[in-house]
Amino acid sequence: MKTARQDWRALRPARIVPALALSWLCGLAPCLAERINHEGRILGPAPVMTNAVLFHTPEADAIASALQIFPRDNPWNEDISRRPLLTNSGAMIAQIISELSSSRRTLRPFYEMNFALVPASQPFVPIDLFNWPEESDLGPYPIPPNLPIEGWPRATGTLTLEQWQMDINTNGGDRHAIIVQPATGFVWETWLTQRVGTNWEASNGARFNLTNNTLRPAGWTSGDAAGLCMFAGLVRYDESERGMVEHAVRIIVKHTRRAFIYPATHYASVPSTTDPNVPAMGQRLRLKAGFIIPDSWTKQEKAVLRGLKKYGAIVADNGGFFSISVAPDPRFPANAFNNLTSISITNFEVVQTTGPNEGPRSAGAPNASAGPDMSARAGEPTALTGTVSATLPVQAQWRKYDGPGEVVFGNAARATTTATFSAPGAYTLMLSADDGVHTVAYDAVQVTVAPVLTLRGSRAGTNLLLNWTGSAGLCVVERASPLSTTNWTTVVVTNGTNLTVPISGTGVFFRVRQLGGS
Repeated sequence: MKTARQDWRALRPARIVPALALSWLCGLAPCLAERINHEGRILGPAPVMTNAVLFHTPEADAIASALQIFPRDNPWNEDISRRPLLTNSGAMIAQIISELSSSRRTLRPFYEMNFALVPASQPFVPIDLFNWPEESDLGPYPIPPNLPIEGWPRATGTLTLEQWQMDINTNGGDRHAIIVQPATGFVWETWLTQRVGTNWEASNGARFNLTNNTLRPAGWTSGDAAGLCMFAGLVRYDESERGMVEHAVRIIVKHTRRAFIYPATHYASVPSTTDPNVPAMGQRLRLKAGFIIPDSWTKQEKAVLRGLKKYGAIVADNGGFFSISVAPDPRFPANAFNNLTSISITNFEVVQTTGPNEGPRSAGAPNASAGPDMSARAGEPTALTGTVSATLPVQAQWRKYDGPGEVVFGNAARATTTATFSAPGAYTLMLSADDGVHTVAYDAVQVTVAPVLTLRGSRAGTNLLLNWTGSAGLCVVERASPLSTTNWTTVVVTNGTNLTVPISGTGVFFRVRQLGGS
């Protein structure tokens, strides 16, 4: 054990003598496995829900941000930034542009789907699925009385939620509704949703399980024409505030062909075509890597564009624009997404998609272990004992996730290395393993860093005045004569930070050791 040590012979009045740092001996809290999502963000514990929570509240932000929305290797969460281009990418982009009028050939963000988060105890109520019950997950559904319908409240003027639910002005529209039950991992989504008296009805309804990659049956639709989950592709307030949309977004094009590709399950080609240059439902687009995101743009715009570069967009429906869906959250500033409308469709490209057992869902995904939680001393290298494993060549990488000071790694690209902390406090270090094909594996280690235990001394006649800083609890002051690695005797055990000891003779050494944390 290294300790703060002092040789009284070297002391002169008012002179500070360097001392060695002390290791931190406090016990560690039980090591709990962190939930880390596909983006490398620690999700933390899921908040406990006792009542329905609407999308435009801080409570909803906390709940949604703690969710792993579909597995880490799900298509919505797939990093497609390194995927090769579709051979006819240029022709398909040209076709998408040609289908639109000249005034609509840029990206459009539309405030559309909202959602309600409900507890496990939410009562199930009947719902009449009047158009396509044969392609629906039949009710009852856990519909809360305050279920928001698409567009509310940004697009509904002075109408109350109840009036909008009943569509008293016959505004019509798609009227999608989304219900998320975090405790069970299920999502229910409907189209043409309306409350009639005390009853509910919708054209059709779909239930998705956020805990697995199961698709709708082939040929089945959902609230989206492609048979996809809308909630997974929605731009939410909480993620925009964090600065990164961590998933693919739902995108609409004017025209799709008579085909669907993974993960879509349904097509809706009107007018019908099999032209391979017309996108299929499920087609994957991304923003070109070379698109420069201006520093002056809003954090919401930057969050969307970073996501479009990494996770892309999935064709989900037909419409009159090249558009993505944003939750109609009134907390978004009026200009939150205005600059997106200046982005020409020519800045997008089409990538080759992966199948259900390809890419991140293929066998041989890497693993990472950051090792057990540990203690350290500020300013001194601490050994990190991480490990990574993979069937493909893999790149390990350490980074500081959070903490009060700087962290310098001996070699951040090696799982086994050292870390030196500039300041005391609680740190989280993240180890990743990336093989370029699968979802990046992450693990985190908690490091409790104690301040350097520094011993200072000064001679006062026949006494030695000892002062030390950086202790956090019980310390033992010891002496040795002559200097020895083993022959130390206890002078005192104390919670204090100073001591006066008489000295005589020569060759006397003192040290202070921390016995435990307070």
